Amino acid sequence: MTKIATVCGEIDSSALGRTLMHEHLVIGYPGFQSHTTRPGPSRDEMFAVCVDRIESLKALGFSSMLDPCPSDLGRDVELAARVARATGFNIIVATGLYKQSEGGVPYWHFRSQFGPIVDEMAALFVHELTEGIGDTGIRAGIIKVATGLGRVTDYERSILLAAAKASVETGAPITTHTDQGTLGDEQQAILTGAGVPAHRIVIGHSCGTGDHAYHMKLARGGSYLGFDRFGIDALFPDETRVESLVKAIRAGAGDRIVVSHDSVWCWRGEPFPPEILASFATSGAFDPTHFSRTIVPRLEAAGIRREEIERLLVDNPRRFFEGGKLPALA
Repeated sequence: MTKIATVCGEIDSSALGRTLMHEHLVIGYPGFQSHTTRPGPSRDEMFAVCVDRIESLKALGFSSMLDPCPSDLGRDVELAARVARATGFNIIVATGLYKQSEGGVPYWHFRSQFGPIVDEMAALFVHELTEGIGDTGIRAGIIKVATGLGRVTDYERSILLAAAKASVETGAPITTHTDQGTLGDEQQAILTGAGVPAHRIVIGHSCGTGDHAYHMKLARGGSYLGFDRFGIDALFPDETRVESLVKAIRAGAGDRIVVSHDSVWCWRGEPFPPEILASFATSGAFDPTHFSRTIVPRLEAAGIRREEIERLLVDNPRRFFEGGKLPALA
């Protein structure tokens, strides 16, 4: 067993149980504070929404989740702790920084004028992993990094290298954001090249493409794949996600896939017009029960056994956090 930092203290890895590996209690894009006429829900309103979502997950047998919100995307670890205490649910939070196009780049760009930022970022990540986030005493249990479309920018590379340095120093695992199922192989190469064992990495949003060769390249490279945007059909259809997941499992990669929705339960400010936000409720987007209610029956209809599905939800998250090396994949 391995000790895992949650917002309410350490737990044994055996206590994770059914785990969703990429959900968000709250997101706030940098600059949300400027939309003063649309501040978003109050903390009490967010608390009520999050408790409701957690109770729905508990009814489906879940006991843990990872909220990999980086520090520059509206992360609120005190809200997460309040929700976890009220529900008895395990919530793991992240340190790290988001991609250049939507993250906190202005601050770090300004800071970079006075010296290299990789070491400064790494020191921040290490502190949040070992001492706590700000003055909350709440420790992160994972590092979050991200890349956008087209290429890994110099800024994003700095974050990846800082994350690798912090991971090597602390042993913390890393989870990533990718856009449209691209650049995961470059993320893997940068992180492993800087000393991070491949099996300590989840390449997030790998389900943003139906490219089986891409999936198997990551899997053979020894990392976990995040099939973690179920329900967000506007970005990529669930039908293809399911087909790709079935294909990967049948190709022997079922021991290195974790699943989730990338659901966002509360938004700071109003990044979406109200009518679009309302449409999410009827489309299945941002519903953390969607995998259990809708995707599991599709997987079973495709011939995936119940124990193979439970491996995605229970065994793989636990093994990832425990740091067990994955076997070679033909």
